[in-house]
Amino acid sequence: MEYVPDYYKKDLLILGVGNPLFGDDGFGPAVAEELSRRGRIPSFSEVMDVGTGVREILFDLIISPDRPKEIVIVDALDCGRQPGEIFLVKVDEVPKLKSHDFSLHLAPSLNLLQELRDNAHVNVTILATQPESIPEIVTAGLSKPIQQAVKDAADYIEKTYFEDKDATD
Repeated sequence: MEYVPDYYKKDLLILGVGNPLFGDDGFGPAVAEELSRRGRIPSFSEVMDVGTGVREILFDLIISPDRPKEIVIVDALDCGRQPGEIFLVKVDEVPKLKSHDFSLHLAPSLNLLQELRDNAHVNVTILATQPESIPEIVTAGLSKPIQQAVKDAADYIEKTYFEDKDATD
């Protein structure tokens, strides 16, 4: 019998993507950590810090017969906004520059998200923040605007994805 991780069977999968060793790129993992710390994750969902390993999870989900109904990718995206601003991005709207950049962790991730959305009928959302800076050398720690954005993003996820659906859990 084939092993299928529990998170494949959840309705909602929230993936914190990024590298905390590169400044504000650690936004996604920090949001996953904040949600876990709060301890209010409903049983229908799973929150994971996937670091820079999102591609493997997305590929496995594509080939699995079991998969969530919805995936939320949490990541830092440079879209020319104010540092710390939280915004939603559709997979097809990820800036071309970003598709080759360090964070959404390389173009194949976008292709996998499109595959999940288009062929596996999974609702895919990217919840992003505008980083203040992502250094080119190892520099751990989030800037002040991103520290606040972590709390704001966790609040948004709880309100939008957890509270609205909690009644059906």
